[in-house]
Amino acid sequence: MKILIISSSPHKEKSRTFLLAKEVLRGLAQEGVESEVIHLDDFRVFFCKHCEACHKKILHCSLKDDVAPILKKILESDGIILASPNYINQVTALMKALFDRSSHFIHCKRLLGKYVAGVVSSGSGQDKEVLDYIRFYAHTCGAQYSGGVSCAGHLLEQKKEEAFKLGRKLASDIKEKKADPDQLEIIERGKQHFKQVIEARKKEWQEECQYWQDKGWLVE
Repeated sequence: MKILIISSSPHKEKSRTFLLAKEVLRGLAQEGVESEVIHLDDFRVFFCKHCEACHKKILHCSLKDDVAPILKKILESDGIILASPNYINQVTALMKALFDRSSHFIHCKRLLGKYVAGVVSSGSGQDKEVLDYIRFYAHTCGAQYSGGVSCAGHLLEQKKEEAFKLGRKLASDIKEKKADPDQLEIIERGKQHFKQVIEARKKEWQEECQYWQDKGWLVE
């Protein structure tokens, strides 16, 4: 089992976001699961130019930065923890830039069979919108959402146990290949939407179209 944590706080290990995420990692370790940590602030993540290169040729991009190996690590993982401070009721610009650069994941539901958890911190503790967005991103890419934890900075100690339990739940969901009918229905609706999109653009997005055909989702 491979778990990847992607943290987008500019304060990295010293951030409240990562301190909370570490408790999720502790829960994973309790289940014998090892994980890899990526701090986005250590990488160059350019803004998407909407050139559609990644749809024409899978995971190809005209931008020359550090995103490709991060996307590869996501694809190699069974579970992904997305940790971000709350910046005006949204993930950080760096995290959003990474999401935008993963649009191929959305078109081809590349995270099917994977599980995502969210970790958010803020000054106010009013983080539901941010966790909901992380959940939305997971579903849009085909992953199920194991849950999220958030806290106002001054309540970190009180939230550690909740974060620890989330780590154990993420590990359990992956081991048991948990299938949530409501979530799978949402994912399937998104898949049917993109089936129409892929069919409409099949002459331009040849490799993505071929991916769909290879999966048996699209009849040639």
